[in-house]
Amino acid sequence: MDSKSHIAIIGRLFLILFVFSVGGCKAVKNSTVKNDINRTLTTKQIIKEHYKKDPQFKTLQSRVKVEFTQGEKSQSYSVNLRVEKNKTIWLSATLGIVRVKITPSRVQFYNKLENTYFDGNFSIINSLFGTELDFNKVQNILLGNAIYSLKAGKYNHEIYEDSFVLSPKRQGKLLEIFYLLNPKNFKMNSQQFAQPEAHRMLQIDYNKYQEIDLKLIPQFLKVIALEGDEETTIKMEFKSVTMNTGLRFPFKIPKGFKEILIK
Repeated sequence: MDSKSHIAIIGRLFLILFVFSVGGCKAVKNSTVKNDINRTLTTKQIIKEHYKKDPQFKTLQSRVKVEFTQGEKSQSYSVNLRVEKNKTIWLSATLGIVRVKITPSRVQFYNKLENTYFDGNFSIINSLFGTELDFNKVQNILLGNAIYSLKAGKYNHEIYEDSFVLSPKRQGKLLEIFYLLNPKNFKMNSQQFAQPEAHRMLQIDYNKYQEIDLKLIPQFLKVIALEGDEETTIKMEFKSVTMNTGLRFPFKIPKGFKEILIK
């Protein structure tokens, strides 16, 4: 079995973390907010308010229900998620059968079903999806923050139904980007990306947030990824979220496992 086959097994559990090589639809409605929108806000003010809502914490823990659908196949998983902000993202499936540990410089995982492991940089993910991936992008998806920095480029905004829609003043030739922000709390309603030439689309919808220690954390998250005619949908429900408790991030590759190598 080659490395892509090994990763495919892991991917059903953790695809949400690794799919942003694909892009999404142009702005579509994804909000239940019916309040009046403050039309006097500038793009700069909207971006500033979004970053104010970046949840500040030391650690976060949650049980995550994951529903994966691809074509006619559908599966559900329960995953334990632990985060030390800006330092570690750790996931473990039931009984530690599959375990992942991500830091800003390293990706590690093992799979007890296949007796395989990987211990290296983000190359294993980049080689599969053909994109540059980093720790911050993964963390931003989980927290409902803009994947790419809104401070790094120039953006316009418009109002579409009940969302602020931010998009670059000059869209890239290879990647189109749309952010739909909730005008009430300035968190993401949806993040949408498109690679028209590659026939790839990605849409990440945040259907509901929950307030934990006065901070807004996603409660229901949905990913729709389209590549050619193949559509993958992933739904995540974050349950029993706690913050700032003492957490461990155990990770030890079992003896005798075969290393996955990237050529």
